[in-house]
Amino acid sequence: MGKAQTINGFSKLSKVEKLRWTVAQFGREPAALERELRAFWLADDARQGILDGFSENTISNFPMPYGIAPNFLINDRPYAVPMVIEESSVVAAASSAAKFWLGQGGFRTEVLGTVKLGQVHFRYLGGVEKLRAVFAELKTALRESVQDLTANMERRGGGVQEIKLLDFTDRMPHYYQLKVSFETCDSMGANFVNSVLEQFGRTLEQFCDQYPDFTGPEREVEVIMCILSNFTPDCLVRAEVSCPVEAFHMKGTEASGLELAETFARAVRIAEIDPYRAATHNKGIYNGVDAVVLATGNDFRAVEACGHAYAARDGRYTSLSHCAVEGGTFRFWLDLPLAVGTVGGLTKLHPLARTSLELLGQPSARELMQIIAATGLAQNFAAVRSLVTTGIQRGHMKMHLQNILNHLGADAAQ
Repeated sequence: MGKAQTINGFSKLSKVEKLRWTVAQFGREPAALERELRAFWLADDARQGILDGFSENTISNFPMPYGIAPNFLINDRPYAVPMVIEESSVVAAASSAAKFWLGQGGFRTEVLGTVKLGQVHFRYLGGVEKLRAVFAELKTALRESVQDLTANMERRGGGVQEIKLLDFTDRMPHYYQLKVSFETCDSMGANFVNSVLEQFGRTLEQFCDQYPDFTGPEREVEVIMCILSNFTPDCLVRAEVSCPVEAFHMKGTEASGLELAETFARAVRIAEIDPYRAATHNKGIYNGVDAVVLATGNDFRAVEACGHAYAARDGRYTSLSHCAVEGGTFRFWLDLPLAVGTVGGLTKLHPLARTSLELLGQPSARELMQIIAATGLAQNFAAVRSLVTTGIQRGHMKMHLQNILNHLGADAAQ
């Protein structure tokens, strides 16, 4: 393998020129490598052009399996859930869990909040009392300055909800923040939020420059940055399942339903106690969550960052799901922060993202939150149930066998 050379103006090259420059950097025969990368281009030039526009310097596509997990019953409505993931056992596990809970009344979900957050971080050199004294007037100026940006969102029932002034000078000299809450309806809202925040930053500086009490030998307010937060603890959905403990019995095991339910609850409790176990436990939840987030054209990195921050919100990383066995009833649930959208961005541009939303019945953002949370809970249920019964490897390696055979070059007969 050769060593890649440096280059100026790479982004200005055509797609084919980028491809040929790239393959020329390696010791492998360039023509063969070019054919391999071209083999994953879409035959439909229009659709390929859409994909090329999603990112910078694209030279090929990286396909991922697009699977369906059937038999999800969520709030008495059946769903076949699209999932994009390369881990072979995930869709099978979600499907298995969905089928089990189908016979127990399915998943119950509820949106607990849809508040998104953004921040204007700034330095202020004056006394905080002066800033607080004019804050009501400043908030009016901030809202008026973004009316052209918020008008459409407000017509849909969204917009800027609340503006708070936070004082962090005990942690960093002169550091303050405007913490802004938003309702973005069916859009994830990142571009909307960031546009509003950047205008807030300009308005904040202009307000303090023009306000009589803020004039002085040096500028008292300096905006550092304006950006949404991917930690949205009040954009929250709950998913849960429950059944009589007798229904928890599994074929092939000697333990009673009550014994299995209590063992399952202990396993979840371990994830609540031990952050090392919690990290793997929560990864199992995101096996399901990320797969649906990807399939619907949403941002799985933002969703994961938020979830892990939420798991550590009390200063210690812990399980996102919880379990109780009481009065002969098994109950398993999670509260998950989820900022997703069903309009705008890739949800409308990516052909398969559009298809995913069609398969789900064109859900609103609130409905999609509930579908994703139920899938994450199903995935977590399947993983923990395997861990406390057969062990994780039996099902995982059975599904992984095809990958092993392909790696070894086995033919169909073998």
